[in-house]
Amino acid sequence: MRVAAYERYGPPEVVAVSERPEPVPGEGQVRVRVHAAVVGSSDSAARSGTPWFARLAFGLRAPKRHVLGSEFAGVVDAVGPGVTRFAVGDRAFGATGIDLGAHAEHVLVAESGAVVRLPDEVGMADAAAICDGALTALPFLRDAGHVRPGDRVLVNGASGSVGAAAVQLAKHLGAEVTAVCGPTHVELIGRLGADRVIDYTREDFTQARGEYDVIFDAVGKSTFRRCRRALLAGGSFLTTVPSWAIMFQQLTSKLGSRRAVIMFTGLRKDAEKLPDLEELGTLAAAGGLRPPIERVLPLEQIAAGHRIVDCGHKGGSVVVTMAPAEHRAGPSRPAASGRMTEPAS
Repeated sequence: MRVAAYERYGPPEVVAVSERPEPVPGEGQVRVRVHAAVVGSSDSAARSGTPWFARLAFGLRAPKRHVLGSEFAGVVDAVGPGVTRFAVGDRAFGATGIDLGAHAEHVLVAESGAVVRLPDEVGMADAAAICDGALTALPFLRDAGHVRPGDRVLVNGASGSVGAAAVQLAKHLGAEVTAVCGPTHVELIGRLGADRVIDYTREDFTQARGEYDVIFDAVGKSTFRRCRRALLAGGSFLTTVPSWAIMFQQLTSKLGSRRAVIMFTGLRKDAEKLPDLEELGTLAAAGGLRPPIERVLPLEQIAAGHRIVDCGHKGGSVVVTMAPAEHRAGPSRPAASGRMTEPAS
């Protein structure tokens, strides 16, 4: 099978397509023929070995795992002994977490892992993109922000995969949503349902005073210190990007009226991700979740996908495809379309 592999840390070009033996599912394992997988910020960090603490997870001097990719969608083509949740031919989507390996034509996952059946109404690229953004945004908003109907939520970095999902999920939870993005993505985020869209080149949202119950910084471009006055008493600042400052503030802010919260959603147990995947798949099938996709590329162009992620200004997810029909189609979706147009496979 073809995989996108790397042997050393470095720029996007260190990732290249090579051949590996097809994996054979063991006891309790499911083999998925991958149709679509995401190139995300965690893949960029793992590939480059930056920031420095990324190497604590991926290898101090050289990568421990040579095939990146966590979020995937595809079709089950083999099952190991004892498997009862899946059968050959089932459409499936999920995330491998720290095991990675999804940038390949086949991936092995435990039957008990973070993988569920994919509704027929949801395309493969969309399903992978849902795992990329919404599987992170949902626990941030629901479990850390405790978003309730009527809350006022601001999403900073709303055009990224996590931010775009957060806009839609906050609306789904009943919040009034303000979204912050660059000028090229204002129209896109408006289509996703934001009540108000702020172009950060024209307005600084941190100058607001006592306006929001939750500020979700989905891209780590702001700080609790800058945002604190924009929060209402009892409000929460959430961020996806770890730093020594946010770690300290998470501890000390418990003594004040406004909280700082960092979560490591990728490290959640599979048992915690499973119900979220089911919920997100159902929501997407009903048209309530539309993940914008910046670009769809064949596996051979994965280095280009990494370059897009590295630039830091993508509108939604970057998806690579493996299925032969999708190879012929090439980049079949317009940038940041947010439409769910792929045929069921």
